[in-house]
Amino acid sequence: MPYAAITYRVKPGHEDEIAAIFAEFQRVDTPDFAHADGAAAGRLLGTGVFIKDESLVRVIHYEGDFAAVGRHMAAQRGVHLLEERLAPYLAEQRDTTSAEGFAAYFRNAVMRSISQLTVDTHPTQR
Repeated sequence: MPYAAITYRVKPGHEDEIAAIFAEFQRVDTPDFAHADGAAAGRLLGTGVFIKDESLVRVIHYEGDFAAVGRHMAAQRGVHLLEERLAPYLAEQRDTTSAEGFAAYFRNAVMRSISQLTVDTHPTQR
């Protein structure tokens, strides 16, 4: 079950304000997501958000098609409310008001994964 990390560049010195915004985040309507044709594409297993200075990272634990995660998140009202409240604290503005704009940002903000280890891949689990 893979992880993905999404980066945000934020203005330093606003960690508490940004933490308050994420504390009030309205979760997605369902953890299950689908392809554009409606076929099952996967499931969100969890998220974590981390901030330090000008770096904010959202870690997403999921199973299935990651591209479908972005489409699912783009359709969530809570995500758009969060994006609207977060905008004044962003170092780089972006257009996430439309599903297409959000999906584009989501795609471009994904960090390169260089290692993902789980208990299932541990040598003693064979």
